[in-house]
Amino acid sequence: MTDWRLAVDIGGTFTDVVLLDADSGNVVVEKTLTTPSAPLGGVREGVLSALAKAGIEPGDIKHPIVHATTLITNALIEGKTGRAALVTTQGFGDTLEIRSEHRYDMYDLQIEFPPAPIPRELVFELDERTTATGKVLKAPAEADLDALAASLSAAGVEAVAVCLLNSYADASNERATAEGLAKRLGVPVCASAEVTPQLREYPRMVTTACNAATMPVIGPYLTELEAWLAETGFGASVLMMLSNGGVVSAADARRVPIRLVESGPAAGALAGVWYARRLGEERLFCFDLGGTTAKSCLIENYQPELTTEFEVARVYRFKKGSGYPCSVPSVDLVEIGAGGGSLARIDSLGLLKVGPESSGAAPGPVSYGRGGTVPATTDADLVMGLLDPAYFLGGEMPLDLAAAREAFAPLAEGLGTGVDQAAVGVYEVINQNMAAAARMHAVERGIDLRGVCLIAFGGAGPVHACAVAGLLESPRVIFPVNASVLSAFGTLVSPVRIDLARSMVRTLSRDTVADRDGLLDEMREEGRRILAAAGAEVSGVQFRYGLDARYAGQGNELTVWVGEGDAWPVTLEETVELFQQAYEKVYGLRIPGIEVEVVTWRVAAWSEPPGFEAPSVAEATGPALPYGSRAARFVRDADAAGVPVYRRADLRAGHTFAGPALVEERETTSVILGGWSCAVAADGSIIATREVQ
Repeated sequence: MTDWRLAVDIGGTFTDVVLLDADSGNVVVEKTLTTPSAPLGGVREGVLSALAKAGIEPGDIKHPIVHATTLITNALIEGKTGRAALVTTQGFGDTLEIRSEHRYDMYDLQIEFPPAPIPRELVFELDERTTATGKVLKAPAEADLDALAASLSAAGVEAVAVCLLNSYADASNERATAEGLAKRLGVPVCASAEVTPQLREYPRMVTTACNAATMPVIGPYLTELEAWLAETGFGASVLMMLSNGGVVSAADARRVPIRLVESGPAAGALAGVWYARRLGEERLFCFDLGGTTAKSCLIENYQPELTTEFEVARVYRFKKGSGYPCSVPSVDLVEIGAGGGSLARIDSLGLLKVGPESSGAAPGPVSYGRGGTVPATTDADLVMGLLDPAYFLGGEMPLDLAAAREAFAPLAEGLGTGVDQAAVGVYEVINQNMAAAARMHAVERGIDLRGVCLIAFGGAGPVHACAVAGLLESPRVIFPVNASVLSAFGTLVSPVRIDLARSMVRTLSRDTVADRDGLLDEMREEGRRILAAAGAEVSGVQFRYGLDARYAGQGNELTVWVGEGDAWPVTLEETVELFQQAYEKVYGLRIPGIEVEVVTWRVAAWSEPPGFEAPSVAEATGPALPYGSRAARFVRDADAAGVPVYRRADLRAGHTFAGPALVEERETTSVILGGWSCAVAADGSIIATREVQ
């Protein structure tokens, strides 16, 4: 029987579905509009359509269904979360409002922060206390829990976050409170000891609060999804993609949904890793442009960089500190409000701006014909001639070119130019926005993107990739097969993985070894449990170890990964040396004679996914021949000119052609600018190379 595997990715505008025949490596894809008010609608339509295309039944899917989603991110950004409450230690109810007392812009007199994920009127205080050393001074009384449960019930809460002071040092009070409230209330309750048992009060509390606020969002959806899968005849379970590039069971995702906050972009990064290994590109810049957002990250040594804190719902997209600093392991990427649905406007200074506001799936760009009135990026691409209005989604969703041109008329008038020039202006502005965000992200990490190959995916990524690559001085662009749904594909090549962290402050000395090993035993056991719940073989679980350390007396730490194995893999002296090397790399010096202090210990547990071989495309027997041509323009103040149009399905390994050219497939169009030459690789990927200027 054929080994079929299914993946789903809910994006802000489109829901992508990928069916993989692991025996042959063949892929069947489907793309449907996301249904934000009822996400299962778009998923159901896409999955059933993909099954019909493949000619298979739901019962033919034996492997777990892997699922990425933007539901958590969008809920936090838009404030469309559940009615959640927070329980904290008496006297600390204002922590979410006080934040960290850090001003991300000290000179901004009208500085803004996102509203607390749980409002102050739903924050409740409990008479209990644990010291910073882990000594329980006062346990919560049963009578207090009864009264607290009554107040929570009267408030009509749908979920509860419990984050007590110093619970990272001893979680007994917090666990007792969470278990007691769960029994009394019958609603989801999460404790910071499970979500993020780490030092620092505000990041721990805001992460736990965001987790509770999104539990009523993801829980009902997963319940509805699993019920529909069972009714339809699917026998497979569901695995959810995490921000760190791994997958876990749906049950674990329900308990800690904040780990899904960058689910879809992380899947795209893992797809980038898969291609990097196949193409021998140790450094590869992933460029994912969808309908609502643009995401990018750097693959180095065939791995994406991970960060231990991800900021959600920034008020200002380029200002760190203007969002929720969630302590969740995540692929280190930059995400901005730039996509096919990004809306164009003229600001108060008369300048053309594009995004971050988006038309999303409803109503979508004007050319979708679903009620949109403000021109979007996709409308600009259409007016420029980069897209064929009769071939969008293979002709299943034709675009209205006349409506797009009409929508651009007021914008063009405000700019004092023509419709065609205004459309090219939108194209240029959004390309500059994406390149600027990528540069800033790289500079913050001391990375030079010049000379790094770019891989383009997402529905709009191939349309803009060459232009963005030129701005970033990237010499090559890879247009992979099925680029439009590559994030969904990435979930199928992602390991089952969980990243765990526990704060236990200790200096690096012989006296800390026993405490360290005891803590690591607990973390390894938790990792095995989570991975086993996701269907992984316990015997195949691998572990990687790290620590957040600093010189004693300092206030900030560096994360250092020390190696892999079934136990801590390096000696005490080697651990100190690894920290000092990392410190010297960042700060340019070492501090002799000062002890090294560990604040948080980290364990990454993973199990590799079942592999498969991608098929090769047939060898070319003649030159690449376009099926037609289309008038298109790429720069302002230039007339539209005829550009050859190729069908992706007609290209064979070894074919070559030069830009300007357009390569069409059902889900996207690859735009090859002048000055770029293309060759088709053995797996069907188009490799575009920029001519040396």
